[in-house]
Amino acid sequence: MFLGTHYPRLDDKGRLFLPAKYREELAEGLVITKGQERCLYVFPVEEFQRITEALRTAPVTAKAVRDYSRVFFASASDEVADKQGRVTVPQALRDYAGLSRDCAVIGANTRLEIWDAQAWDKYLADQEQAFSDLSEEVLPGIL
Repeated sequence: MFLGTHYPRLDDKGRLFLPAKYREELAEGLVITKGQERCLYVFPVEEFQRITEALRTAPVTAKAVRDYSRVFFASASDEVADKQGRVTVPQALRDYAGLSRDCAVIGANTRLEIWDAQAWDKYLADQEQAFSDLSEEVLPGIL
C-alpha cells in the first residue's frame, strides 16, 4: 500500500528519486503510464499484471474499453530503479504530465502518482472540500 506525499525533483536526465519507503516494493521493477488528470501512474509489476488481466477480460466490443486500453498500454513504460533509487521517466510521459523539475509523488493505495508539484497543489486545494462532502457517498457506513 502506498501512502503519503513526497516532493522529489527530476534531474537533467529525467530521473526521479523514488521515496525511500517505496523502493523495496518497487525493486523488482515498475510500470509508469498515463493517468487521469494529467498525472502519471506508477505500478509495481505485480499490480500492473493484475490490471492487465482485468482489462483482458473486459469486452473489446465496448469502445470505452478499447480507447482506455490503447492509451493505457501504448503509453506504458517498464522501468527498474538504479542503485540510488532513481527511475527514468520517459520524455513523452514527462510531457503528458507537464513535469519539468519539481514533482509531487503521492501514494494512492495500490499505485503511486507523479504530478507536477504546482498542479498537485492546485488539484488538492480544489478537491479538499469535495473530499469532505463525498465521504458519505464513497464510503457509506465505513467513516
